[in-house]
Amino acid sequence: MKSLKKKRRIQVIAIAAGALFLSTVLIGYALQDGINLYRSPSEMSERPPAADEVFRLGGLVEEGTLQRGTGETVSFSVTDGGASIRVVYTGVLPDLFSEGQGMIGTGRMEGETFVADEILAKHDENYMPREVIDSLKEQGVYEDPNS
Repeated sequence: MKSLKKKRRIQVIAIAAGALFLSTVLIGYALQDGINLYRSPSEMSERPPAADEVFRLGGLVEEGTLQRGTGETVSFSVTDGGASIRVVYTGVLPDLFSEGQGMIGTGRMEGETFVADEILAKHDENYMPREVIDSLKEQGVYEDPNS
């Protein structure tokens, strides 16, 4: 009698462990496309991303590099003080997007150019994304506007 109860208990535990493992794998697979890692231009120069990897690139829009092309195509360079990456974006830029200001773009590398699908800019004159501030501080470029 005891051996039957022990056998059932082991079966239930094994089935529960298998279901837990399967659900963990399915959740990880579902989140795979939704996770976009942040990278600064300096990190990009040290460790280039894998081909077709979607990620977020952030930094300051470099002065004098903003060029408007035909239609809604815009190109500019993003820097963190240590390196610069050329960015191409087709679409409407946020109203507060300008040279010398912080931005984060989501997209992928095509050769030496970052092709952005989405551009986010600051939402007021004092805001800068935390990731951009951290990467600028690492390069020694960041100046706190409140001090």
